[in-house]
Amino acid sequence: MIFLVGGARSGKSSLAESLASKIGAPVIYIATAQADDHEMSQRIEEHRRQRPQDWQVVEAPIDVEEALRSAPDGATVVVDCVTLWISNLMVERDGDTIIGMVDSVIAASVSRSGETIVVSNEVGSGVVPMHPVGRRFRDLQGRANQRLAKAARMAYLVVAGKALRLEAADDVV
Repeated sequence: MIFLVGGARSGKSSLAESLASKIGAPVIYIATAQADDHEMSQRIEEHRRQRPQDWQVVEAPIDVEEALRSAPDGATVVVDCVTLWISNLMVERDGDTIIGMVDSVIAASVSRSGETIVVSNEVGSGVVPMHPVGRRFRDLQGRANQRLAKAARMAYLVVAGKALRLEAADDVV
C-alpha cells in the first residue's frame, strides 16, 4: 500500500493517478465522494474527466472494504479519498466503529496481490475546530491517517504538487 496525505488541492489525487498509470496494471478507482449538492457534483465530474477512460470506477461512499476485496487480483486500486469516506461514515457510526472499518480497509489493502494507493487529507495542521463535530472529525481523521501511514510500505506528504517521503517516527528517534 502507498499512502498519500496532504491538504486540499495539494496534488494528492493527481499523484495517485500518475502512480497508478505508471504501474501498468488495470486500474480500479474507488471513489468515496457523494454528489449531495451541485458544487460537489461538479467536482466529481471534473475528476471523472481527468481519469483515463479505461479505468474502472467503483463508487463506494461507505463500503470501501468490499470494493477493495472485489478488485481483481493484480489490479492497481486507487482509493480516493479517506477523508470523504470518514465524513460519510460519521453520519451513522461512532468513532470506534469507524476506526475498526479503517483497520479492515488496511487489512484488505495489504492482503491484495496488486498495489493499493490510498489518498487522504491532513486535517490537523490548521486551527482547532470550534464545533464538537469538527473536533471529532479531525481526531478520527488523524487516527485513521496514523494507522494508514503505519501500514503503508511507502507514505508521502503532498504539498503544492510536491511529495515528501515520510519516515516512521520510531526510525527518526
